[in-house]
Amino acid sequence: MDIVTAKLIYIAIFIFIIHSIETLAYAVRLSGARVKMIASALSLFNILVMISRLANMMQQPFTGSLIDAAPSSNAQEFVATQFRFLIGASTVGTIFGMLLLPTFIALFSRAIIHLSEEKGSVPSLFKRLFSLQYIKRGITHFNLPKFSYLKDTKIKDMPIRLFFVNMVITAIYTIGVLSALYAALLAPERASTAIMASGLINGMATILLVIFVDPKVSVVADEVVNGRGSYQKLKNISLMMVSSRLLGTLLAQVFFIPGAKYIAWFTQFII
Repeated sequence: MDIVTAKLIYIAIFIFIIHSIETLAYAVRLSGARVKMIASALSLFNILVMISRLANMMQQPFTGSLIDAAPSSNAQEFVATQFRFLIGASTVGTIFGMLLLPTFIALFSRAIIHLSEEKGSVPSLFKRLFSLQYIKRGITHFNLPKFSYLKDTKIKDMPIRLFFVNMVITAIYTIGVLSALYAALLAPERASTAIMASGLINGMATILLVIFVDPKVSVVADEVVNGRGSYQKLKNISLMMVSSRLLGTLLAQVFFIPGAKYIAWFTQFII
């Protein structure tokens, strides 16, 4: 039986898109600070987060079906290889989002202004942005990252603790569903309990992100808008965040199996 199937590729594309969107979400604060409209920027940020969370929920049943389709012999190794392939898709999606970051900063800046012109109407904004005229104009803003984009970047403006916290949280969020599903193979007698633990893991990762990461970046963005901070510092922190996110998807490969074993062990205290 082939490890890389059409279904696995479809799920990998889905995960690729999810992580690309979540990486590009870092462009929203930069865009909001750039046009001095941080509140409008956060409304767009929430839309992106909602889309990525919904997409993540939608892919879970399809990912779970990989376990049902696994061969009866050597199922654990077979599924582990497929899941590592999916974790790799999250890394590639993050890299893709990083490459598009300068382009989306420019596009989001214009989208924020258009949202203000449309009096906060998101449907009207989408109708305007997806018109042929604006699509053609948007293509002209396509710009791949250049080394000059890193000009004036200073390590001292990048909080190291925040870097590692975001990296670990990203790793946990990346493998939350996959480790829970794999734990069902490790403890088949508690399979349902293990699978349902994925929501708890992702929920905890989201809470940690909201408590320890998002407020710090938001404060820097507010300082830029109020003239008390520099846009360069916000850009440095944003670059640090996407870099730590990329390393977090790589760290997820390390966390995957230990995380599944921990979930399998923990489920015995729930039943």
